Amino acid sequence: MLPSLIVIDDFLSDPHGARRQALALDYDPAFKKGNYPGLLSTDTLPIRGLEESVGRIIGAPVKADPQTSHGHCRLTLKADKGRSGVHIDPCFYSGILYLSLDAHCRGGTDFFRHRRTGLDSVPSDAAALAATGYTDPNVLIEDVVNKDTTQAGKWERTTRVPMRFNRLILFKPWQFHNAGPGFGHDRETGRLVYLMFFAAAH
Repeated sequence: MLPSLIVIDDFLSDPHGARRQALALDYDPAFKKGNYPGLLSTDTLPIRGLEESVGRIIGAPVKADPQTSHGHCRLTLKADKGRSGVHIDPCFYSGILYLSLDAHCRGGTDFFRHRRTGLDSVPSDAAALAATGYTDPNVLIEDVVNKDTTQAGKWERTTRVPMRFNRLILFKPWQFHNAGPGFGHDRETGRLVYLMFFAAAH
């Protein structure tokens, strides 16, 4: 069974080099895709051996999911607002590498329980799904996640993984989660993360 959440500190051997490369990427507002706050890098940042390392850590082979923004960086400043909140990631496994310096870090990544249903994720098998009263996961996602995504009172935060420079978090993507708020006023002080969305590699 895949682990729900793993936190690994000091993941990269040269995190400052990766941060410099991330800051040098272009963050064109016209490239933005989705309802998230902040800007997505127009290019990816290759990390050698990433998929192999993550596969060993979670005990399952993975590859980059081509339908996602895997390998891109996201920069979110204090003034940035998005149109969504609590969400899931439609992939096999997710990861976030924090590249903000510790002096600037605020918040982190939050995980939630939906108050009305008591769910903290979309069930991964038919029996567990049926026990929720839903027969179609897409209906559940629409009725729970999409309907209440920005309604803070509909959710109870269960876990917060604080930001720390060069900290990697890996987690099951069907868990209800959200990024902490943006911070800072420029690239050097803003919330800078490296996004990972994996597909299964069999």
